[in-house]
Amino acid sequence: MIQFKNLSLVRGVKILLEAASFQLHPGHKVGLTGANGAGKSSLFALLRGELHQEVGDLDIPPQWVIAHVAQEMTDLNQAALEFTLDGDAELREIEQALIQAEENHQGEKIADLHHRLTDIEGYSAKARAAALLDGLGFAQTDLARPVSDFSGGWRVRLNLARALMCRSDLLLLDEPTNHLDLDAVYWLESWLREYRGTLVLISHDRDFLDAVVNNVLHIEQQRITLYRGGYSDFERQRGEKLALQQAMFEKQQRKVAHLHSYIDRFRVQATKARQAQSRIKALERMEMISAAHIDSQFNFEFRAPISAPDPLLVLDDVNAGYTDKTILNKALLTIRPGERIGLLGKNGAGKSTLIKLLAAELSPLSGKRVEGKDLRIGYFAQHQLEQLRLNESPLQHMLRLDNTTREQEHLNYLGGFDFKGDMARNSIENFSGGEKSRLALALLIWTRPNLLLLDEPTNHLDLEMRHALTLALQDYGGGVILVSHDRALLRASCDNFVLVANGSVTPFDGDLDDYKNWLASQKIHNSDSMQTNSHAASGVAQDNKNSNNYAQNKAERQARIVARRPLLKECSQIEAHLEKWSMEKSHIDARLNEPQLYENADKTELQNLLRKQADLTQHSEEAEQRWLTIHEELEALPEID
Repeated sequence: MIQFKNLSLVRGVKILLEAASFQLHPGHKVGLTGANGAGKSSLFALLRGELHQEVGDLDIPPQWVIAHVAQEMTDLNQAALEFTLDGDAELREIEQALIQAEENHQGEKIADLHHRLTDIEGYSAKARAAALLDGLGFAQTDLARPVSDFSGGWRVRLNLARALMCRSDLLLLDEPTNHLDLDAVYWLESWLREYRGTLVLISHDRDFLDAVVNNVLHIEQQRITLYRGGYSDFERQRGEKLALQQAMFEKQQRKVAHLHSYIDRFRVQATKARQAQSRIKALERMEMISAAHIDSQFNFEFRAPISAPDPLLVLDDVNAGYTDKTILNKALLTIRPGERIGLLGKNGAGKSTLIKLLAAELSPLSGKRVEGKDLRIGYFAQHQLEQLRLNESPLQHMLRLDNTTREQEHLNYLGGFDFKGDMARNSIENFSGGEKSRLALALLIWTRPNLLLLDEPTNHLDLEMRHALTLALQDYGGGVILVSHDRALLRASCDNFVLVANGSVTPFDGDLDDYKNWLASQKIHNSDSMQTNSHAASGVAQDNKNSNNYAQNKAERQARIVARRPLLKECSQIEAHLEKWSMEKSHIDARLNEPQLYENADKTELQNLLRKQADLTQHSEEAEQRWLTIHEELEALPEID
């Protein structure tokens, strides 16, 4: 296990952690939370051995393999699949050793290496790597493409796949859902729940944290506290703690006021001087309790739109895309004031194309885009951060946007986005991604738009800022079109959903849970369709040669589809069971980590928990073996010529 013993961490002259003492046990899945700058990334660097503590001890088992998502890529000419396989360092070492052993005709060593390759499931490594890439949204044709072909967001996914490929004991993930769409987020949740090592996860996505973690480490005021349970449990426990702290603070303040009153009344009277002096000393000795800072540092709202045309914007039978490729076909969409629409669909399906079309950054190839009178669009997208002037301050950006408003009003407004004091007047050159996103939002909100187009607005934003944005959107009176992988924001802000898929823009009759089920059904449907289409094309070719052979192939194709269906259904059922058993086992593991369980004289509960843990482990192993067998059977089904 990992042990922090009275550890203090300093970065430059800034104290990040003081007297940190806690334990992380094997299999724990831990969410690491805290304000930006609190020390989360520095703690990751400490766990990786890139930083060292000022005082105290950090004990990590020396044999543990630690995996994390790298920030850079060295070999950009490497194929995506091979790049992912490099995540398993031992696999690559064995492969190189085998080449050398075969060149030197070392039979015994070759046998040993093949035995080790079997132990680490090296023969299925390519299939596992391909499954990782598939889950993260890569197409089959992407596997052989060089890394250099992919854009920045897709390279981030490649680095994530490489980290997941590592057979690690400790996995460190910092905002892994950035640059993922919802279907990839769902897949990653499922994968991390099945991960058997220790996970430490930094994320600002409430739903993602709740779905994955069973402990939360929270950094606040140079102290780190371990909370048991998911993120919602942490919020409840911390809320109770802050409420108690606030009550203690208020009680103490009443006592302080009483002492001050006594001192002020009697310090000048000789008969009472001794008592007054004793109270002064008591006041000095008293350990002051910090006021609980429950309120967020962010406090803003959308300014009321100047006008509200109805409808705001209409797309009438629009084809959109580029000269060489049409992305959206015959799109119909009407946006009215107060309407809040969330866009659903995979990356590459056309969500960003639709947003650009609505923002007039992209012209229709055909059809009509009709604006309401006095339409004022507020468009937020990540590429707009590049338009900020790095040599200017937040205040200068505001004055450039509106030079008729008093400077102090701009400063007050920027304070609601936590740009206070010198930060409002200093250049943004060294601002973090989150700080630049906050500034871009502040500039957008000031323009008083009546239609908001928000394309992944929460990337780089912390939990407090996401919460403030959610509250502000709830009171906003204009129209909203939102693309986000943050389900908490989508649920709280959107009344309706529109699905962008297969070139169409259609209303989605359901919520996010329904969308998750739709994604699962599409995956099975696409798998069947690929098989059917592949064999149908083959059958047509045979029919041109011989109609009897075509009829035979058609029957064989149908038989193969029929044979696949029960296997796919069983596979889906197994995955559901594995997810359920994983959650049950996580609860049992958490209970078994509680010291008081072992202090009870009656060992009945302990014995029951251990028995249940063993049963779940056995069931899971048997189910995983059956899952592998099913996939072998699917692959073994005869191909149709």
